[in-house]
Amino acid sequence: MTSTQQAIKNDKQIKKFCAYGFLKNLKFFEPYLVVYLLGFNLNLFEIGLLYSLREAIMYLFEIPSGIIADHYGKKKELMMCFLFYMASFVFFFIGGSFLIFAIAMFFFGLGEAFRSGTHKAMIYGYLEKKNWFDQKTYVYGRTRSFSLVGSSISALLSIIFVLNLPSLRGLFLIGILPYLLDFILIASYPDYLDERHENTLTAGAVFKEGLGSLSVLKQNHQLRGLLLSSSSFDAFFRTIKDYVQPLLLLLFVGSIQDEATMQVKVTLGVLYGVMNLASAFASRNVYRLTEKSSPLAWMNHLFDGFGLLVGFIALGIWIKQPVIVMIAFFLLFVMKDMRRPLFVSVAGDLIPKKQRATILSVESQLRALMLILLAPVFGFFAEQFSLSLLFLGLGLVILIFNRWLISSLTA
Repeated sequence: MTSTQQAIKNDKQIKKFCAYGFLKNLKFFEPYLVVYLLGFNLNLFEIGLLYSLREAIMYLFEIPSGIIADHYGKKKELMMCFLFYMASFVFFFIGGSFLIFAIAMFFFGLGEAFRSGTHKAMIYGYLEKKNWFDQKTYVYGRTRSFSLVGSSISALLSIIFVLNLPSLRGLFLIGILPYLLDFILIASYPDYLDERHENTLTAGAVFKEGLGSLSVLKQNHQLRGLLLSSSSFDAFFRTIKDYVQPLLLLLFVGSIQDEATMQVKVTLGVLYGVMNLASAFASRNVYRLTEKSSPLAWMNHLFDGFGLLVGFIALGIWIKQPVIVMIAFFLLFVMKDMRRPLFVSVAGDLIPKKQRATILSVESQLRALMLILLAPVFGFFAEQFSLSLLFLGLGLVILIFNRWLISSLTA
């Protein structure tokens, strides 16, 4: 560890960045969300529609939220996003119908839209102020590792809650507390991290700056390809990541519509906990890979690995081996969290300083648009055909898509 990295490790604000990610990822309901929704007789297609609604809200508010953050202040926007999250948890707790869950997803989507890209832009700004910008891969890997430790602890604590709560709905009320603490933490950030560029903002200014950001993408071929690679990888991953829940129901219980047994609930909690703990280690140390090859090259290798692992999930379903499915999902989670710091490293060098929050929001918007289309399609395909065919077809699509993406970037 260099002296600069040691200074980063001991820096008070860096510790706050790490604490933010840790608290943000204390989502005790996460290992059971699909199981919870299935318990209200929703099918995979309806659940796909709910996920699609969440992404549609993100899509609509993504670029405006980034521009608002750049103009009115990133602290204020992040504080607002946690209010949206907490409202979402209340509606998930109430539950009971597709409509109530749709309202919950609406607020969750608002929270995601107002959060995405903004905190990364604050980290960039702080590193520049401290003359640590060349350490961005190390810093982001470190802060992300704390987020993943939070996810791991969250999953393991969720087992205790599940064993003692009368129903899964109680997880949503408990989840409000860490988000309230994160709201207070963001309020304690120094005001200069707001990085406001104007005091007033009109609808015309939003439109004009949005076009300006898109023009940057039009002119920068490499940045455009990078955003497409990152957003598509994340879209594929986020569409299938929670399918491990119905898959374990299918392989352990025999049907995705049967009530989850305590064995399934405990297995899910342990699996999510171990996946996120391993992902934290990988995220913290991924910067070492850049000493052997470029971050962009590693991003491409991991995309190919994604396609192969999805194929192994199809095999595990086909031969009814839950161990293969769980190992494949474990490796997918690790790869996803290795890839994100690599993207942040490459993007930090390509994105103009004053448009960071906005262009990072464009990346999230691209991901959201893909998810809007993919989530209900995957759910429909799983309902009409089978989960094994869904994963087999997806694995082939990912491998072919990445070959086209690589060739287009090097053309």
